[in-house]
Amino acid sequence: QVTLVETGGGLVQAGDSLRLSCVVSGYTDSVAALAWFRQAPGKEREFVSGISENGGYTDYADSVKGRFFISRNNAKYTAYLQMDSLKPKDAAVYYCGSYGRDYPSRGEQDYRTWGQGTQVTVSS
Repeated sequence: QVTLVETGGGLVQAGDSLRLSCVVSGYTDSVAALAWFRQAPGKEREFVSGISENGGYTDYADSVKGRFFISRNNAKYTAYLQMDSLKPKDAAVYYCGSYGRDYPSRGEQDYRTWGQGTQVTVSS
């Protein structure tokens, strides 16, 4: 069994930065790609960014490209999402998902384990 725990959310002003962390524990051998999704009130969960098992491949939604940066430290079983130049439309609950394949998917249905989420609020 794999457990994901996200931290790092908070209330910031537009233009500020936040760094989210996702710590993986449990049967970590089954975890390869990791990804961040977000869900705003009244909206569906959407893909934000994903990273391959070795960190060599990354993918970003167009809405965050150039502002958000994903990374991972496999020795610490942790993935990160650095979010710069935050906008009010980035406000959402951010979730970390684990995927059993080497490369991330943009499809929510492909991720079998999720964390509890961390709230990001951006004031204008």
